[in-house]
Amino acid sequence: MLFNIAWRNVWRHPVRSGIVMTAIALGLWSGIAMMAFSWGISESRTRDVIQTQTSHLQVHARGYEAGEEMQFFLPDTDIQQEIMTLKGVVKTSGRILANGMLESTKGNFGVQIRGVDPEEEAAMTGLRDRMIGGEYFPESSRPIAIIGEELARSLGVIEDTASAVMVSEGPQAPTFNFRRNLVIRFQDINGEMTSSKFKVAGVYTAQNVNLEKSQVFVKASDLQQMVGNPGGIQEIAVMLDDIQHTDAVIATISASHPELEAKSWSKLAPELEFMASSFDSSMRIFIGVILLALAFGIINTMLMAVMERTRELGMLMSIGMTKPKVFSMIMMETVLLTLIGAPIGLLAGWGFTKYFGRAGIDLSQFEKGMDSYGISSIVYPDLPSGYYTEIVIMVVITALLSAIYPALRALKLNPAEAVRAI
Repeated sequence: MLFNIAWRNVWRHPVRSGIVMTAIALGLWSGIAMMAFSWGISESRTRDVIQTQTSHLQVHARGYEAGEEMQFFLPDTDIQQEIMTLKGVVKTSGRILANGMLESTKGNFGVQIRGVDPEEEAAMTGLRDRMIGGEYFPESSRPIAIIGEELARSLGVIEDTASAVMVSEGPQAPTFNFRRNLVIRFQDINGEMTSSKFKVAGVYTAQNVNLEKSQVFVKASDLQQMVGNPGGIQEIAVMLDDIQHTDAVIATISASHPELEAKSWSKLAPELEFMASSFDSSMRIFIGVILLALAFGIINTMLMAVMERTRELGMLMSIGMTKPKVFSMIMMETVLLTLIGAPIGLLAGWGFTKYFGRAGIDLSQFEKGMDSYGISSIVYPDLPSGYYTEIVIMVVITALLSAIYPALRALKLNPAEAVRAI
C-alpha cells in the first residue's frame, strides 16, 4: 500500500517529476560518456606506447642505463631464442641502441639511433605499416636509415611544409626527396667518436611528434659494424599474448638469468602507470560533482513536494499513519524518481560507449596538438563493466541521502496545524 501511494505521488506532478528524471538521466549519460572517453584515451595511449616504444617488457644486461647503452651488451645472443620459447611470449626484437647526433646540410639534431632487424621490428612495432614514403629497408650496398615525418620535414626530405594544404582537388600529398644523405655520429664501445654516412630510404609516422623527431631506425648490422661488435645486441623487446602475463615472464627470466634485468612497460614508462592509477580517483571526483548537483535538484524537488502536501501529510498522520511510514513514503518517492531516471541514463551511456567504441570519435582537427602528447586522433571510448556497478551504487546512495532532509521536514509537521494549513 505504501508503495502504491508513493508511486501515485511521483506522477501527481508529471512535469516536475519528468524534469528530475531527465536531469538524473542526462547527468549519468554525460558522466559515463566522459569516463569512457577518458578511458579510451588512456587505453589508446598505453597500447600505442607498448607497441611502438616499450613493448610489454624489455631485457637488458644488469646495470643498463639509458644514455650509457654502449657499456652494456647482452652476454649471449642466444638468449633471444630462449625467451621466444617461454609461455606467453609471441614475438621478440633484438636491438642495438645509440644516442648521438644526426648531421646534414639542414642542421644537426640529437637523436636515438635504433639498430634493428627489419623483419623483427616490423612484426614488433608495425614500423613497415607506418611508412608514409619511400621503402622499408630496401636492398642497398650503402647504409640506409628510416626517419620520422617531423625529422624528415626538418631535413628537407619532405619538401612541402604542409602535407595537408587544401587545394581544389583536396589535400596535397607530400613530396619526398630521398637524395638526402645524413651523417650519424656517436661514441663507440671505447668512448671514441665514430661516424658513418647514411642514405634516407623511407619516412614513417608515429602519431607522436617527439618520436618522429628523435628516433632513427637503421639496420642492426650497420650499427654493429660502427661500434665494433658484430652480432652484439643491447636490448630484447618482448611482446606477450596477454599483458597480464608480464610479471610471470619477468620472474622466469630473472630466475634463469640473474645477470639480466627485465623491466615491464610500467617501469619503462611510469607516466602510463600513473595515468592508469589516477584515472579511478579523477573519474570518481568527476562523477561525484555530477551527483552532488543532482542531489541539490532532488532535495529541492522533494522539499517542494513536502511543502505543497502539508495538509495531506497532516491528514495522513491524523488518521493513524506513523512517522516512520511517512518517512518511508518520502524516501520511497525519491528512490522511485531515481530508479526511473538512472536506468535511462545508464542505457544511454552504455549505448554511447558501444557505438563510438566501434566507430571511434574523429578528432583529426586537433591532430597536431594530440600528436605532441602521443595520442591518436581517433579515440575509441570504452569503460570496464565494473564502473557501471559503482555508478549505480553511487546514484542510489546519493538518492537516499538527498531524501533524508525532506523526509525529516515532513516528520516535523504538527498534524493539527497541518490540517488547518491553507
